[in-house]
Amino acid sequence: MSPARKTTGSGSRKKSAGKKPAPAKKGAPAKKPVTAKPARRPELLPLPEAPRAADSRSGKYVYCIIQTTEPRRFGPIGIGSDPTAVHTVSYRDIAAVVSDTPLEVYDPTRENVLAHERVNEAVMRDYTVIPMSFSTVFKTSEDIVELLRSAYDAFHDVLVKMQDKLEFGLKVLWEPETVIREIEKEDENLRLLRQEISNQKGST
Repeated sequence: MSPARKTTGSGSRKKSAGKKPAPAKKGAPAKKPVTAKPARRPELLPLPEAPRAADSRSGKYVYCIIQTTEPRRFGPIGIGSDPTAVHTVSYRDIAAVVSDTPLEVYDPTRENVLAHERVNEAVMRDYTVIPMSFSTVFKTSEDIVELLRSAYDAFHDVLVKMQDKLEFGLKVLWEPETVIREIEKEDENLRLLRQEISNQKGST
């Protein structure tokens, strides 16, 4: 009799330890080694801006001169894209109506001229005014006080004479030939004189 074979089950176990990896197929790209990604650097936030120093080139825009012994404020109606507060700078019993402004010459645009007039009209509701020229700018309040002091008598005299009165500027646009023809229709002598002059030769 042949000796009996020793079995441990229905089949033999496959060993995994020590098994060699299957060789790579020809033509297949080699796998790149995996490397750890560097940690993401935190984003740097912009530093807050340092507070700006006061503009040394700021000045005072003067709208008009009024007679008053009390300081007055008229609200944010001053000239500029961002209207500034309008107030008075006083000397004795007269004052300049002013607002803060950059030291610059304002262009006479429609917006700027209307802003200048708007302030004068607001002040005229309560006071007699001596209007200042458009774009009158002083460096400091002290300069304005010096103007009021040096011209006090003249300003005071005009304010008294202009009390309860308004000043208007009138500009007339006309066509001379059209007006002359209208006048000639009413005055025959003028028509004949003009015709005689036009018929003369040489200088007339």
